[in-house]
Amino acid sequence: MPSIGIIGSGQIGTAIATALARNGIPATLSNSRGPESLKDAINALGSSIIAGTREEAASKDIVIVAVNWSKLPEALKGLPNFDERIVIDANNPIEAPLFKPADLHERSSSEVFVDLVPGARVVKTFNHLQPHLVAGDPASNGGKRVLFFSGDDGSAKAEVGRLIDRLGFFGIDLGDLSLGTRLAQYPGGALPGLELIKIG
Repeated sequence: MPSIGIIGSGQIGTAIATALARNGIPATLSNSRGPESLKDAINALGSSIIAGTREEAASKDIVIVAVNWSKLPEALKGLPNFDERIVIDANNPIEAPLFKPADLHERSSSEVFVDLVPGARVVKTFNHLQPHLVAGDPASNGGKRVLFFSGDDGSAKAEVGRLIDRLGFFGIDLGDLSLGTRLAQYPGGALPGLELIKIG
């Protein structure tokens, strides 16, 4: 199993860590305030999730980024080239309290994100479901909750698809990053907020 790091310990980052912990998948959780600030969260998540620095999380095989949109540049600043490792973009171009959409200059949010993670193979996922659905049991009504993903690198998508499957979700590949992100990002996409279940 590839090693996993999470940059961002807000609602989405913690929800992803919860899903990983529920399935006994090790990961390193980080934030801008340092490992000591994560003590309570780590105690609640269990032994498979450890606290680390931003640099430690960013060194893993799969790096999940879940940070408020305006803080992304600072959160990713100064990290080494990702050297073909997988980076999951779990972000949306909006944030509380005003929920005013970011001006992306007609680009998708992941096209903007790619510029912040040089050398990475970027896959977009985990962003279209509400945090409690990411953290909760994906088994529902006799089926599996759907989790969309997209990306431009086939092998990176396949690896992320295997992770989605291990977490108990039913992954659906939306295609390349530009198209998939436009469908799944909030605001603007047609898919956020839809709680779809694959039956059978």
